[in-house]
Amino acid sequence: MKKNKSSNLGAFGPLFSDPEPEPSAPSSVDRPADVPATVSKSREFLKRPLVFLDLEATGLDTAMDRIVEICLIRVTPDGLDENFTSRINPGIPIPPESTAIHGISDADVRNAPFFKAVAPKVEQFLTDADLGGYNIARFDVPMLANELARAGLSLGAERRRIIDAMKIFHKKESRDLAAAYKFYCRKTLESHHSAQADTAAARDIFFGQLDMYPDLPKDVDALHAFCNALDSRFVDGEGKFSWRHGQAHFNFGKHKGHSLQEVARIDRDYLIWLMEGSGSSPELAAICRNALDGEFPRRSS
Repeated sequence: MKKNKSSNLGAFGPLFSDPEPEPSAPSSVDRPADVPATVSKSREFLKRPLVFLDLEATGLDTAMDRIVEICLIRVTPDGLDENFTSRINPGIPIPPESTAIHGISDADVRNAPFFKAVAPKVEQFLTDADLGGYNIARFDVPMLANELARAGLSLGAERRRIIDAMKIFHKKESRDLAAAYKFYCRKTLESHHSAQADTAAARDIFFGQLDMYPDLPKDVDALHAFCNALDSRFVDGEGKFSWRHGQAHFNFGKHKGHSLQEVARIDRDYLIWLMEGSGSSPELAAICRNALDGEFPRRSS
């Protein structure tokens, strides 16, 4: 959501102003990075640098949220790696829901540089390099691309190969019933995909989990709560709304990033359309119905 200049004053005042340069700026460039021997041996296939990246941000919306911390490790074929890490002043308040995840608060970035100030260094770090990381395709890459675009630069992701270690992990390490049976029961599942064998396997896996994890609840009510707990970032089970500053914000559709309260005020027809839509879940319809009546989700303490 865009904020006018006057809204940048008040409690968050210094966060939005140009930070004063400090002798000890919260960023670093190190060379070489610590490289395990196994990594050095396995990089022989590289033809050009591979930059691993991770971002922490004000939220999950890659278009509207902003970076608060960036780390880049440039892995080179010659074995001389570089590491760039910096806190970033996002120019907008960091929701407490996000601080609870990554531990970075408004005070932590008050004197950090804006992304535009470090963008040239980021672009230099990415020169002639492909991209690597863990679960970067859906979040880190588009987030970084948008930040660079706002700084007048281009990531050029279409010209880079993207290596995602999470996708390799998921493809190489099975997470199906047979794998769970082997892990928890130390046996091979015979007659997999027959109803009786799969049902018995699920039973044995469950009791194997109770034996393996002594901290699991030992009563059904608590186990139900454990298995069906909502992701704390989201208001609802579908993830249609996320929490920001204690309010429900749209996580989809044309009002993505805007609060439910704001949409109820400026576009009630949209809420009616969602409430009455055949594709809307009962939970989504109820949230919209309540919002039209002036009742909004409250986050439990």
